[in-house]
Amino acid sequence: MLPSPVDEVRLRGRTFYIKRDDLIDSCLSGNKFRKLYSLLQTPPTQYDRLISYGGAQSNAMLALSCLCAQKGWRFDYYIRTLPQQIERNGNLALALLHGMNLHELSHENYKGFVDGFDALAGERTLLVSQGGAEQMAVEGVKALALEVNCFKREKNFNTVRVVLPSGTGTTALFLKQFVNEGIEVYTSVCVGDEAYQLKQWKKLSSGPFPKILPGNKKAFAKPEKAHLQMYQELLAETGIVFDLIYAPKTWIELLDFFNDDEPILYIHTGGVSGNE
Repeated sequence: MLPSPVDEVRLRGRTFYIKRDDLIDSCLSGNKFRKLYSLLQTPPTQYDRLISYGGAQSNAMLALSCLCAQKGWRFDYYIRTLPQQIERNGNLALALLHGMNLHELSHENYKGFVDGFDALAGERTLLVSQGGAEQMAVEGVKALALEVNCFKREKNFNTVRVVLPSGTGTTALFLKQFVNEGIEVYTSVCVGDEAYQLKQWKKLSSGPFPKILPGNKKAFAKPEKAHLQMYQELLAETGIVFDLIYAPKTWIELLDFFNDDEPILYIHTGGVSGNE
């Protein structure tokens, strides 16, 4: 795995560093490449089928569709029934183009499917939880942590704040466990609230846990004018395209919370293909 580059940018009169994980791979973008890194090394002959579930515009869904297309594995993905007015565009269209088999379930049946998900495991069937929240993510995220450690050393910084958004919070969780002393990991909870995030983390680890940026809870992926304005400001000032769901909320919170010149390294976790 080649280290992803780091861009130095100016925003509101301050210097920030952006780790461009979004540039690692055109399809397995951002933290999804990190989470799925161990599977990328898995021989194609080890599995015939991969099953997962989640949202209809999920970044993990798209990344898994790319992975399965590369490996020659059947990919079955389960979602709640889509409303008639929802167009099949963005990540969903791309994943279907890669050969994903889409299964729509009623709300009641979807809950039952998720509750019984582990029972679907088989010798040649691989199960991946929503968002890639799995122990398999450790290897790729550990490599990211080593790159962050290298960044701090090369810049000769005494301390660095690493900031990234969280869906399941898996990347932030494992990153915290492998960064060196003097590096603090902060995350914005974009799905649910702080209690939900801690519950997700405790499924995978007993800690240590990242620090959570203070911010207002909002309905996940619902349009919000302040977030669009933040996205537009980031694009105009840095020239970098961020995703519309996770990045704006995180940048609003970090700009409000940090008001000194201590170095901040933002992990660009990809997801821009979902902006459509």
